[in-house]
Amino acid sequence: MPVQRTPPFRAEHVGSLLRPRELKDAFRDFHEKRIDDATFRDIQDRCIREAVAMQEDVGLQSITDGEFRRGSWFAGFVDAVDGLTTRAAAFDFRDNAGGTAKFETAYVDGKLRRRRGITTEEFLFVQSITGRTPKITLPTPSLVHFLRGDQTVNRAVYPDLDAFWADLIAIYREELRDLAALGCRYVQLDEVPCAMLCDPALRTSLQERGIDPGALLEKYIWAANQVTESRPAGMTIGMHLCRGNYKGRWMAEGGYEPVAEKLFNDVTVDAFFLEYDTERAGGFEPLRLMPKNKTVVLGLVSSKTPALEPLDVLKRRVEEASRYVALDMLCISPQCGFASSVGGNPLTIEDERAKLRRVVETAAAIWG
Repeated sequence: MPVQRTPPFRAEHVGSLLRPRELKDAFRDFHEKRIDDATFRDIQDRCIREAVAMQEDVGLQSITDGEFRRGSWFAGFVDAVDGLTTRAAAFDFRDNAGGTAKFETAYVDGKLRRRRGITTEEFLFVQSITGRTPKITLPTPSLVHFLRGDQTVNRAVYPDLDAFWADLIAIYREELRDLAALGCRYVQLDEVPCAMLCDPALRTSLQERGIDPGALLEKYIWAANQVTESRPAGMTIGMHLCRGNYKGRWMAEGGYEPVAEKLFNDVTVDAFFLEYDTERAGGFEPLRLMPKNKTVVLGLVSSKTPALEPLDVLKRRVEEASRYVALDMLCISPQCGFASSVGGNPLTIEDERAKLRRVVETAAAIWG
């Protein structure tokens, strides 16, 4: 397959990877103070080198560190920002058996300030061990608000929510500026709230509580644009939409139609990474609303289950999507990361490798 020089690439992945047993044990031992910082860092470094080699071996051009330095996909953000801690989220994860799982999300209990680089060290290490394109992932600003609503913010600290948003956005602008100065050219913003606003039941629940889903969407688009419009020249930014991904569970369902027109057209990103691995994501029809200057990365391969998708099925799915958006605007990836937290999804590293290789094989079969 000819090598593309700029992202997003025909064969993509979302970012997080399954942690090997050695790394899972190291997280536990570090938090229980059985190993020191240096030992923990050495284990992380070694595991990241192996993860980068695996990505290169299967043929990927965008390379991440698997989020191996993070306890969860957004934990690095919380750890690097003064004023942030965690509290119980207002939503639960669900599974096919009807089970639920609770989790904690961001809570603002002090003035927000970027204490250090959030992802700069992650980028520098990956950049130093690959000749391909490092990709950095960050949660969107909306995540710091939606999962607890206005109760996310201690109003004694921020009586004016506009001041909260201003401080939060400044943190992202500083991070993008510093990433660019280090040579980073590819950033993915992970967006959960706007994907959850696709869920009809959730929208009804919000309305019953006096919350306008349309107003939330407008606010989150505004916040994302405050970040992306300040991007340095030459930086590609993608937005990954996720309905939740925790050990194979999810938080919401529903097609993109309720948010598609405004989100696809108004957010100033270069690409959308869209979940399309199950019927919970709806059909491809909302893609008709995608502007022609944006790329769509179809998340057709499931990171939640070990079953390997047949090549002919994936090719057919891409063909179906191309009825609504031109084939040369499309790419393919897993629908989400394989491990939004250290525990990871219910599949093996061998399954993960096979799925990533299948993504590359499918891209080669379709685009050459």
